[in-house]
Order: sequence, then structure tokens, then C-alpha cells
Amino acid sequence: MIDETTEEMRARLENLRSEHRDLDDVIMRLADDVPFDQLKLKRLKKRKLALKDQIISLESAMLPDIIA
Repeated sequence: MIDETTEEMRARLENLRSEHRDLDDVIMRLADDVPFDQLKLKRLKKRKLALKDQIISLESAMLPDIIA
């Protein structure tokens, strides 16, 4: 795997955050509709959690190693 530059990582992180926010909006709108598609809602929430995991992983990769 080729190491990403800091700028590439920041851009990827911003894209993930944007997609996470967009999914949040979609989930809220879907939940407001009655009746709503529970399977679709569950899949969207699962995707949102996966994005959050990717965001956390990328953020931790960007932190410098600190030797205590």
C-alpha cells in the first residue's frame, strides 16, 4: 500500500465527514416519513457507522506517534 500524503489524507477525511453528514440528513428525512422502509434505514445507519469507523481510523493515523 502506498502511503498517502498528509494533504491526501485530509481530503479523504473531509470527504468521509461530508458523506457522514449527508447520510445523517438522509436518515432523518427517511425516519420522518411514515411509514418508512426499515431495511433501508438499517442499511443507511450501518453505512454511517462504517464511515465513522473510517474517520476515527484516519484521524488516529494522522496523529504523530508520541513516546511516553
